[in-house]
Amino acid sequence: MSMWLFSRSKHDPSKEISRHGNEDRRAREQIEIAKAKQESLKQEEEKSRLEKSKQKGKTKQVDDGDDHVEDERQVKPPKDHVDEKDVNPPPSICRGCNSAIEDGIKFDAFDVPWHPPCLILHSQQLPIATNKIPCYVCNKKIKREFHAHPFWKEIYCPGHDDDGTAKCCSCERLESYGTKYVMLPDGRWLCRECMECAVMDTVECHYLHLEIREFFEGLNRKIHKEFPVFLVEKEVLNIAEKEEKIQDNHYGMVTRGICLSEEQTVKSVTKWRKMGPNNQLISDMAWKSQKVIGKSEVTAILILYGLPRVLTGYILAHEMMHAWLRLNGYKKLNNVLEEGLCQVLGHLWLEPQKYATPDVVVVAAADASTASSSSSSSRNPTAITTSKKRAPSGYEKKLVEFFKYQIETDESPVYGEGFKKVNKMMASNNYNLEDTLKKIVSISKTAPSSKS
Repeated sequence: MSMWLFSRSKHDPSKEISRHGNEDRRAREQIEIAKAKQESLKQEEEKSRLEKSKQKGKTKQVDDGDDHVEDERQVKPPKDHVDEKDVNPPPSICRGCNSAIEDGIKFDAFDVPWHPPCLILHSQQLPIATNKIPCYVCNKKIKREFHAHPFWKEIYCPGHDDDGTAKCCSCERLESYGTKYVMLPDGRWLCRECMECAVMDTVECHYLHLEIREFFEGLNRKIHKEFPVFLVEKEVLNIAEKEEKIQDNHYGMVTRGICLSEEQTVKSVTKWRKMGPNNQLISDMAWKSQKVIGKSEVTAILILYGLPRVLTGYILAHEMMHAWLRLNGYKKLNNVLEEGLCQVLGHLWLEPQKYATPDVVVVAAADASTASSSSSSSRNPTAITTSKKRAPSGYEKKLVEFFKYQIETDESPVYGEGFKKVNKMMASNNYNLEDTLKKIVSISKTAPSSKS
């Protein structure tokens, strides 16, 4: 989705064509990968058959004895004779890396031979090594089987999926050769690039909370109630889920945010220093336990700490949509459609983040409890004005595309299917959020109750 969605303008066919073009390209890439792997198996079987044929010929010659060796030299080979050159032809030269395909595992495309990985890299317009294709995790040469990340496209040995190689909890890339990931206190790994743009504590998240409130107000979905947003560790989210009596509908997905409606004591991250001298991780971390008072439709939102700003914002936008629905009486919506609607709002928020420009926002100069309690802290006369929002780096722009890709290609039965269904409704309603919500209400066979 693109920025034109926010103004509810007419449908732009060029955007639709571009989206379908991307889908077609991804489909073609998957077909090429499947063909390459299938052809590799065929080539391996053919090589094995020829080797067996060669061994069989040698065995027969030994059984016939040495008495007829001289006579055989004078006899021309029969027409069906298998020549040594036919059994072991000279190696083909890969069009991609210009090196010999020594193991015989190749794929013919565009009338020339390729190493299967070289063909995949070529189809994705990625650079190809001149002499070999190394695994980006262990730097060893890849000969036959390989895995490729569907978005980042790095090629690696299949075994690294299960051998304990560190994987970033944000971008999902495996730890590459020559790099070192950072392990957070709750056991999650972060790559250095994600670490550099991560939101690490509750105070740092406050300005993002204000920004997303403004985003909802721009969609005519202003959230009038004040409630805090806390950044917490993984275990705190797990405990909160149990306290909220949330049914297990995540299907193995990691919980990264939750909208609370029950009274709880929350242990939030209030202080964190990311890096010290020589780019070393410093475990200077502080927590504060705070009680979320009273039962309400929304008492607080909890977000997993240590994620990049664009991911933290997307999760917060998702949870804020849950909050808006609850506060406006939408309590019994179809679960799949409600989660899908929240995913659509997160997707909507992500798109303009590629073009974000530095802005001046107001944050409280007080402690974490003041900064996180409500957006009213921005009206505190003792607050200071500081520039917290900055232009995104090239890596952050790439992360925006990755998280959008995750939402669009998610195959889970709740979030993935929900997004596809609601996004289709949005398109049929000319991307009108109000009409889409009415459709969801109609399908759910419910109506909003009195507002809180």
